[in-house]
Amino acid sequence: MKADTRNASIAAHESEGSWRTTAMHALPFVTVFGFAAIVPMVTNDYWALIATRAAIYWLLVSGLNLVVGFAGQLAIGYVALLTLGAYTTSVLVSGNVMPLFAAFGVAAVFGAVFGVVVGLPALRLRTFYFAMSTLGFATIVTQIALAWQSVTGGGIGIAGPEFPAPFNTTTGFFYFCLGCAVLGTWMTANVAHSRFGRALIAIRDAEVATESLGISKPRMLVAIFVLAGAFAAFAGGLFATLQTYITPDAFSFDLSVLFFIAILIGGRGSILGPLLGTVILTLLPEFAAPLAAWSTFLYAVLLLAVVLVAPGGIAALLDFKNRRPLQTNRAIIPRPALLPDILSRERAGANIALRGITLSFGAVRAIDGLDLDIAPGRIHGLIGPNGSGKTTTLNVISGYYAPQSGTVSLGGTALEPGRPETRAEHGIARTFQTPRIVGEASVLQNVMVGGTIAGQGTLVESLLALPRHRRDERMLEDAAKLALRVVGLESLAPVRADRLQHSELRFLEIARALMLRPQFLMLDEPAAGLSVDEIARLGELIREISRQGVGVLLVEHHADLIFDICDQITVLNLGRTLAAGTPSEIRQHKEVVSAYLGG
Repeated sequence: MKADTRNASIAAHESEGSWRTTAMHALPFVTVFGFAAIVPMVTNDYWALIATRAAIYWLLVSGLNLVVGFAGQLAIGYVALLTLGAYTTSVLVSGNVMPLFAAFGVAAVFGAVFGVVVGLPALRLRTFYFAMSTLGFATIVTQIALAWQSVTGGGIGIAGPEFPAPFNTTTGFFYFCLGCAVLGTWMTANVAHSRFGRALIAIRDAEVATESLGISKPRMLVAIFVLAGAFAAFAGGLFATLQTYITPDAFSFDLSVLFFIAILIGGRGSILGPLLGTVILTLLPEFAAPLAAWSTFLYAVLLLAVVLVAPGGIAALLDFKNRRPLQTNRAIIPRPALLPDILSRERAGANIALRGITLSFGAVRAIDGLDLDIAPGRIHGLIGPNGSGKTTTLNVISGYYAPQSGTVSLGGTALEPGRPETRAEHGIARTFQTPRIVGEASVLQNVMVGGTIAGQGTLVESLLALPRHRRDERMLEDAAKLALRVVGLESLAPVRADRLQHSELRFLEIARALMLRPQFLMLDEPAAGLSVDEIARLGELIREISRQGVGVLLVEHHADLIFDICDQITVLNLGRTLAAGTPSEIRQHKEVVSAYLGG
């Protein structure tokens, strides 16, 4: 009875803490939208129209922010989707094809479709090449609007739709657009703080690691392009109403610059920062009216100032908690005894088998006819001089490299080469020679990314914060906190990962890998940069992981660690197996001693 009472008390305390955290996160948005709501009451219609414009722009930017700020895709030409939505809504309403709100729905669907069309080059093009493709699409849309005179009115233009009462006044229309902006903020914030939002940031900053966690970049980006396109086109319909009459000239390059820079000065991976950036850039020309013709120049100066003064944007300036000094002389104390709680999964008992693997890079043969077996519940060490093919072997198993010959199989089933995102579903997890983490995300969020494929809710469920989304978040957060306790980093859960020491990043990667509840764990030089005590604790943690039935493949230069914890060792030299056997056998192997151990 006492235990039940204590558990109920803990649950109530955690629930209260969760509500308090939610309220603290919501307070800045409530403040911004609260001030916006009183604009028509304390100013004239002109400023109400400016505020309406800011709300419409933000509706577009809130979706674009997921593409640019979270996924890191340089989509500059999103004015094209604003144009598409404006013309679609206006043509459908002016031609009496359908009522206004139905036309908004059709515009959003068109925007979603063309959002994918705009975004598809991102699957092949990167950085500025993709940016140029989006600008090219914007130019195409403008030229079509000019040439298709029978529908769009060409250079003369077309009348924008009119809203019915009570939204047919300046104040009424403002509150409608403000409501849409609030709804768009809520929806995009739901996505940003879901497993999908964390996956987008991981794609942006740690794409290689993201693939090893089973996250499909193409699938994720297409879904976000659909969402951002729908938001942009819907905003276009509102923009057409605001303008009352639209021509291709209304959709200038300056607008594209405004949308893009609002996100950059707001800060990557933030919702509040780009919101404030959009408001600032919308109001700036009004306060600098004599310089209206220099608006693009003003935007560029503002961007340069932010880059020089606050590279992280407005969001970084407002991130007070991550300016607090961290405790010095921190010790990493793993708790291997907790591993059964996080590795509670049936073990298949099958081996990973490499047979006749050959891989060359030009004239260099990195792997030459390698045979290797990794057994469940065993620690297999892979050692050799630099350039002997150790990490290349891990990359072949992980699917990053496709060998020219040979096979990689799990329990007799061939693993598809060149498809790293398929390994996680087979229970194969790994860490990297250089830690691949999301520096701007918290330690807890980095670990939660590891469990992305364990979530059950869809993007739409996250968008609307439906029950399955909330269950996913509770499950992933609980599992991530447990993983951090296992590796001894639970006290650093809320800290930005880029503030951690190198040794802590090593254990952070292991915690993230444990989120997959792996059948096999591949560790690439996990002891590099660790102190003697930390190496000893790492060794005990790896031992306990293998005792839970997990097969471990350990690439490491610390010979003492290898010979202390491994059950089997394979020595590579120039991509070939120099020796294989137990630690005691390898210690006595003359070629290994002379070529590697220095005896």
